[in-house]
Amino acid sequence: MATVNDILAVKGRRLITISPEATLFDAAVLMTDHKIASLLVLDDGQLVGILAERDFLINAVTEQRDPHTTSVGEVMTRDVICCRPHTELEEAKSVMKHRRVRHLPVMDDDGGVVGLISIGDLNAYHVDFQERTIYLLQEYIYGTR
Repeated sequence: MATVNDILAVKGRRLITISPEATLFDAAVLMTDHKIASLLVLDDGQLVGILAERDFLINAVTEQRDPHTTSVGEVMTRDVICCRPHTELEEAKSVMKHRRVRHLPVMDDDGGVVGLISIGDLNAYHVDFQERTIYLLQEYIYGTR
């Protein structure tokens, strides 16, 4: 069975993080520059939250907060749902669906963040797996060319 580690092996473990003291403007620039939809919020190397597009909309824009003076820590999601590298992909997908989250930080056994997966990563992995399966079945049925 495929695990989160299989996605991280392809995607990589590069993390884009921000401090809870940074401004929303800084976060928006960082997210735009890296073309990502969420940032892990770390304080002294420890995960303290996640800032996603939804946090911007619900906790900042609709409340008309100034992005230059509002800190990430004021609007981030503090109750972060995480997974482990050995978590099976179906379990990760189920957690995302039922908890209505699009990103899961990946934690090691010592509580350190070792990666981040998104629902897009899960979908891409499944599509790639299906494409490889179709190719192999076609090769089996029709033989090699």
